[in-house]
Amino acid sequence: MKNKLQMHFPMIRTRGEIMAIIEDSERLKRMFYHWTEEQRQEFLDFCTGVRGVKTMYDFISKEVLNPEYNPERVDELLSLLLKQKVRVVEVLPNDSTRIADETSLVIMDIVVQLKDGSIANLEIQKIGYKFPGERSACYSADLLLRQYKRVRSKRKKKFVYKDIKEVYTIVLFEQSASAFHQFPDTYLHYFEQKSNTGIEINLLQKYLFVPLDIFREIQQNKHIRIENRLEAWLVFLNMDEPEAVISVIEKYSDFKAMYGQIYEICRNIEEVMGMFSKELRELDRNTVQLMIDEMQEELNQVKRKVEEEKQKAEEEKQKAEEERQKAERKEQELEETRQAYEKALKRIEELERTS
Repeated sequence: MKNKLQMHFPMIRTRGEIMAIIEDSERLKRMFYHWTEEQRQEFLDFCTGVRGVKTMYDFISKEVLNPEYNPERVDELLSLLLKQKVRVVEVLPNDSTRIADETSLVIMDIVVQLKDGSIANLEIQKIGYKFPGERSACYSADLLLRQYKRVRSKRKKKFVYKDIKEVYTIVLFEQSASAFHQFPDTYLHYFEQKSNTGIEINLLQKYLFVPLDIFREIQQNKHIRIENRLEAWLVFLNMDEPEAVISVIEKYSDFKAMYGQIYEICRNIEEVMGMFSKELRELDRNTVQLMIDEMQEELNQVKRKVEEEKQKAEEEKQKAEEERQKAERKEQELEETRQAYEKALKRIEELERTS
């Protein structure tokens, strides 16, 4: 009996077909049984339509949202996120100067130039960094500097600073930082620099943070009710429940082609297993790196606490020393007063004897 997704996508293989392909190849069989039981089940679930395929998988997102092969898809997604009509005219290389370990939890990272000359960096992170603001500000500054160098080189003596356009840093978090959870009903956070007086000066750098986990919770709470195309895109990017997939294609039929492209990819079992294995290895490496980072942070916190206690002890020691010196000065003052008092008494006695 066909499951819900197989009824909409007849190209989806059955569990029996997939297992027959795996059992027929020693290499695929070794790979399959090397995975944990949970990983084997996850693979079979998305290949057989028991669950939708996570577009967050690197090998899926690069196929479906490649701005070179499918620019119209990236055009629409960016237009909806930025709330203005945009069109990608060029895909720019990612800057090699970015710190290598910062890419470890990044699912997708593309930099594009838009028709008006502005630059947009669209990034999807698996786990939100603890300080996404500082990190995004550095990336935004990098984008601005890259645009400045490119435009100045192109315009030469005709260059003026008005030639530089906005840079947009857009970050989607699969698991967002705790700060976003203070706003459980909001999943679009726009930022730009503004004056306290209301004066309007274009400082070029703009940001958008999208906590997908909060969007997911909102959709689940309202039983996956899609109200617009942006919501359809966010469901497509980060929800794999069959009901969510069906809701998207019933509301907007053009999404069916994108889901169909994913399921065509899944028909090549050997290739998908290889890419899934790579994804699992990367996830393992990322998990270990995250644990190391968290342990290092805990160690740094302990060190800071020890330093604070040490400083506090030094301050208390210094305070005690100051109190001791103060007491000594008081004692010395008392002694000087006593001596002066005795001297005065003797003087009085002398005056009385001579009178």
